[in-house]
Amino acid sequence: MGNSGSAVKVCTDHQGGINWLSLSPDGQRLLTGSEDGTARLWSTADSQCHGHFQGHESYITFCHLENEAAFTCSADHTIRKWDVMTGQCLAIYRGHTSIVNRILVAKDYLFSGSYDRTARCWSVHKEKQIQEFRGHRNCVLTLAHYSSRDVLEEDEEEEEEEEKVSRDLLVTGSTDCTVKVWWVSSGRCYQTLLGHTGAVLCLILDAPNRELFSGSTDYTIRTWNIVTGEQLKVFKEHQGSVICLELVNRHLYSGSADRTVKCWLVDTGERIQTYKAHKHSVSTLKYHAGILFTGSGDACARAFNSRSGVLQKIFRGHKFIINCIQVHNELLYTASHDGTLRIWDIRGICKRNKRRLKKERSAQGRGSQKGTLSRLFNNKVGCMVQEENGE
Repeated sequence: MGNSGSAVKVCTDHQGGINWLSLSPDGQRLLTGSEDGTARLWSTADSQCHGHFQGHESYITFCHLENEAAFTCSADHTIRKWDVMTGQCLAIYRGHTSIVNRILVAKDYLFSGSYDRTARCWSVHKEKQIQEFRGHRNCVLTLAHYSSRDVLEEDEEEEEEEEKVSRDLLVTGSTDCTVKVWWVSSGRCYQTLLGHTGAVLCLILDAPNRELFSGSTDYTIRTWNIVTGEQLKVFKEHQGSVICLELVNRHLYSGSADRTVKCWLVDTGERIQTYKAHKHSVSTLKYHAGILFTGSGDACARAFNSRSGVLQKIFRGHKFIINCIQVHNELLYTASHDGTLRIWDIRGICKRNKRRLKKERSAQGRGSQKGTLSRLFNNKVGCMVQEENGE
């Protein structure tokens, strides 16, 4: 069993639940978006609130932080852009006709997904809609973005001559059970990925390997070739909706309503670890330096050794579901529907994990010569010895 941890700081400035937490690329700031209709900016140096963004007419569903600008989307059907230094609202993006539940910033594009069944593309620098992606039969829940330069060979690119002006593609997941891939320049649907029988809740893109992972309320995770649209694998062991995904070094981590996280080898589809101890749905995941951090509907965050699955620590203190977590400078940040942002010291866990990794590498080094001789012997007699790690 893991030991309990106490928060080093509890931030109670919000008057409603926190729905999302975003870390700036330079790691200097955090942004929280809340049910109270406001967003707050926090310094990771002193954990103080340094900005209060007000203007939305309903609750904030999601937020995204760049180094100099912050973006929020809301149930008031709008997206807002804010100046990080002054707190001034720089732009209001209007056009959606229902709740905007997800945004994504990529290059000079701002993408949004809504309950109005559309996704849209906006200019980051102007209050201008560039494109509308219409074709889903129900709300758009999740987004991903990539460039065809990342995945297509030169001869394949020639086949898409009409799209050469802009090679950006948007991926959308919907409650209509489909994933769609769109050309940003034209709004044309490039692929519709069929196979899920439930709402698509989460997407993870691995563009260099031409792969897309989708998690669904049908209890499965599916892998797709994003060039051909072919379904490559189906991961079927969860007993509840797949809520969140994290991809690290060809290991896929999936959090589920079945109260577990599972780790899969992407290349083989094999499930190699199950992380238990949660008393409710796993709502969010974050991998950091060999440690898997989870947030749950049971109001606790947990730290697991990612390799062994051993629970290392439980972080107690929140009263409701943890919606989002971030890790920076050996501090864990947890944002909850109870309206608080809690900050936890994880230096002890990180140090123990580093020592463990060092020991494992040392042991592997000492055993390398012996292992080589053993493999030569096994090959000579034509047998293979395999060790299976059970759950």
